[in-house]
Amino acid sequence: MLMLTLVQILQVLLNVVWWVIIIQFVLSLLVTFNVVNMQSNFVRSLYMGLDKLTEPMYRPIRRILPQTGGIDFAPAVVLIGIAILTIILNNVAASVVMGGV
Repeated sequence: MLMLTLVQILQVLLNVVWWVIIIQFVLSLLVTFNVVNMQSNFVRSLYMGLDKLTEPMYRPIRRILPQTGGIDFAPAVVLIGIAILTIILNNVAASVVMGGV
């Protein structure tokens, strides 16, 4: 049961990270297209806070990926990694439930 609980906690944390990346992506698009104004303290604080949360995940990926101009593929790579980890955790959970571990 402990193993299943740990897997479920990891799944929740991965889900939170997924949503943080999606929210950061949408906010960056809104800022880029000048839909929201960075002069607002709330928007600037939210943008900078999300950037500080996600930058440690993106930095190693950006070192590996080739330069593509203005397009940053690091968030997509992280989201794919999260999807793969979720599949692995689901299989581990199924194995635990079936009595394999």
